[in-house]
Amino acid sequence: MTRMMPQDGKRLKLISCEVFFRELTAIVAESPHVVDVQFLQKGLHDIGAVDMLARIQSAVDAVDSSIYEAILMGYGLCNNGLAGLTARSVPIILPRANDCISLFLGSSRRYLNYFQQNPGVYFMTTGWRERGEAAGELRQISIPEQIGMNCSLEELIAKYGEDNAQYLYETLVDNTQHYSQYTYIDMQHPLDEKYKHETQQEAERRGWRYSCVPGDRQMLFRLINGPWHEDEFLTVFPGQRIKPTFENERIVEAEKT
Repeated sequence: MTRMMPQDGKRLKLISCEVFFRELTAIVAESPHVVDVQFLQKGLHDIGAVDMLARIQSAVDAVDSSIYEAILMGYGLCNNGLAGLTARSVPIILPRANDCISLFLGSSRRYLNYFQQNPGVYFMTTGWRERGEAAGELRQISIPEQIGMNCSLEELIAKYGEDNAQYLYETLVDNTQHYSQYTYIDMQHPLDEKYKHETQQEAERRGWRYSCVPGDRQMLFRLINGPWHEDEFLTVFPGQRIKPTFENERIVEAEKT
């Protein structure tokens, strides 16, 4: 069932993680709709769900309801970083996706199927290669920075001694120990060949498997251009907020504030 369709003559506001910069700017440039774009730093993922939500809510609250018909979110649920996001006076359109990988692959079902067949996979895209780490102020307040996860083994040894440092490094810092495969999602950018080569080299250095799969822009395309079918997108009307659900297919639902 279709809940909403973009109407001619009124603007749409896109608020998105910058990891989608190349894909979404290309789609917006060819859209029949007038779409104003605001990209937020990828590092919001690193400051915790509460602070991430506060920053995204601030961006949503600043949207002028006299100008915009809907707010399009270039996000998934993102480790509950969007749980509780509230529509004030403009409806919010959110993809039903756990995180950005579903959007790069074109659907949550494709992501789940691939993940189940490839346990221990770490995905990579152009956006992740270019914008993968928090920088500046966000880096300083990120959770990894606050608890020392950005330290080298040598720095930890200097602070805590060799035995303690080795334990801290293995439990806190080395967050790749549960991965065994890099999968590069090819979104058909001119830079993809360069980044695929770099990712393959990194996989070889780590002793991981390497794979490359084609990306799919169709979910991102429909986010910008519609239609926003209920089975693929959640429409959050004014006075409602986003709530996670344990249903695999739906992922999120709207509830009254």
